[in-house]
Amino acid sequence: MQEKSKDMMPRQAVQEAMRRILGTMYSAEDAERALHGILSCIDKYGWDRNHHGEAWSESDAVLITYADSITKKGQKPLATLRNFYSEHLQESFSHVHLLPFFPYSSDDGFSITDFYSVNPRLGTWKDIERLGEEAGLMFDFVLNHVSARSRWFKQYLAAKEGYRSLAVEVPEDTDLSMVFRPRALPLCTPVAKKDGTGVHVWTTFSSDQIDLNYKSVDVLLRMIDVLLFYVSKGASIIRLDAIAYAWKEPGTPCIHLPEAHALVKLIRLAAGAVSTACRILTETNVPHKDNVSYFGSGHDEAHMVYNFSLPPLVLYTFITGDTSVLLHWSKTLKAPCPETSFFNFTASHDGIGILPLKEYVPERDFSAVIDHVRRNGGAVSYKSINDSKAPYELNVSFIDAIAGPQDSPASLARRFLASQSIALVLPGIPAVYIHSLLGSRNWYRGVEQTGMLRSINREKLRAEAVLQEISDRKTFRGMIFSAYTRMLALRRSLPAFSPAAMCEPFFASPQVFGVKRRTHRQTIYAYTNVTDRQVRVELPQGHTAGQGRTVLGTAVFRDGSAVLQPFEVCWMVYDHK
Repeated sequence: MQEKSKDMMPRQAVQEAMRRILGTMYSAEDAERALHGILSCIDKYGWDRNHHGEAWSESDAVLITYADSITKKGQKPLATLRNFYSEHLQESFSHVHLLPFFPYSSDDGFSITDFYSVNPRLGTWKDIERLGEEAGLMFDFVLNHVSARSRWFKQYLAAKEGYRSLAVEVPEDTDLSMVFRPRALPLCTPVAKKDGTGVHVWTTFSSDQIDLNYKSVDVLLRMIDVLLFYVSKGASIIRLDAIAYAWKEPGTPCIHLPEAHALVKLIRLAAGAVSTACRILTETNVPHKDNVSYFGSGHDEAHMVYNFSLPPLVLYTFITGDTSVLLHWSKTLKAPCPETSFFNFTASHDGIGILPLKEYVPERDFSAVIDHVRRNGGAVSYKSINDSKAPYELNVSFIDAIAGPQDSPASLARRFLASQSIALVLPGIPAVYIHSLLGSRNWYRGVEQTGMLRSINREKLRAEAVLQEISDRKTFRGMIFSAYTRMLALRRSLPAFSPAAMCEPFFASPQVFGVKRRTHRQTIYAYTNVTDRQVRVELPQGHTAGQGRTVLGTAVFRDGSAVLQPFEVCWMVYDHK
């Protein structure tokens, strides 16, 4: 990060801003109680008077990983991860996104039983603190729901004071037909309270994940305390998991409601009061226009939003060998102000969200992408629409998703690395899933073991085997890891890749994606051949090859054109005096 941020507010301003927001969510009496509670919570963790918030720079990149993605016998996974990061990844990544590391009952950590504890199988808070000494930390704030086996939910069932309104109770005759469903599962789950009363509670994602009732001030204050606890433990990025669904209002779609946006504003204010360095990232796997709405004005909601349209558009581009749709979309990428940025990724612990692609391609092309992934061993998850189902997510490793029918290991490695370069040249912060970095393929045994389609992309690897493979560039993992980490390290050294730098996607050829990045210090022309064929490109006006230096790729630029080899990535840099 670089340059002081202007995103800081004195205590009185924070208080008044919170009062206005709470007034849109609660009655006057409840709003004042909520305000008093939030301010007391901030007092508990301490107001940040250092004003050390900073803007993003080209040096920022995020590794996405479970604490136990790589394990070593006789060592806690968090210690193994720290050692792996320290020895192999410090030059490539500034931050580590630790996927949920709390005790949990299901969903690979996203059904949390205790928000305040580290799963003892993984390590301790001390292990996380040690990792934080070497990397910025990103935590998940799983604010939409809590495990059905948590102490909190047991307190709710026992009608304990402060927990009686924890869950969203839904009378059986309630019309929920308008509710947007991200899963093809029942929306409500019957439960029996300790006194024998039977009720139905809202469960957006599964019967083990009880949605929290943010209409209750008790719930709001309880979760604000969790948030600030994470900030106090060193989280410099807070990921708001499933934030779009947080507020429930029967008779509406119950997604992107004004109160959900108000909750983001409250979270930003509260987290920023305790640490001006903390940044808020919203996780909303929805069409682009809804996704970017969580920037708010640019100064009041998320600092970053997941660029959910990017993975399916990159996949589509490499399947078709045509850059036109990606080029058209990329020209619309504008963050509202320098304090905001896109979180650019192609793969994550989840599958590839396919919904955003529907905005940009005809139905036959949308279906063709799904068919391609199925042929490559992937599966499809569905969401409910009224009484029918629609594709929602592709469950597949990104490498297998993008593979061509005739690819050799070397060709597949080049294809995959070219696809990854797209996320590195667009404006924003690049985020790389550890299994992409390590060249992991579909993990079918994991699906068989867990019964979960998402396990296909969540393999648990042994450190000894991984280290042996990545040290040998003749292995598939070695080919991917060596080239990917080099590309990331190179990117972090180039000022024109700062999120604040100007970005101009340009037409190079139907088969080549071109981007111009520029600051007062430097200009970069980045080219990516998305096909397995040699392609000649005409250089845009202003790109004079003789004055630049090629830092990535081997293309020779002369006479106003260049020839790119199959899946070649080329970065031409011009340093300004």
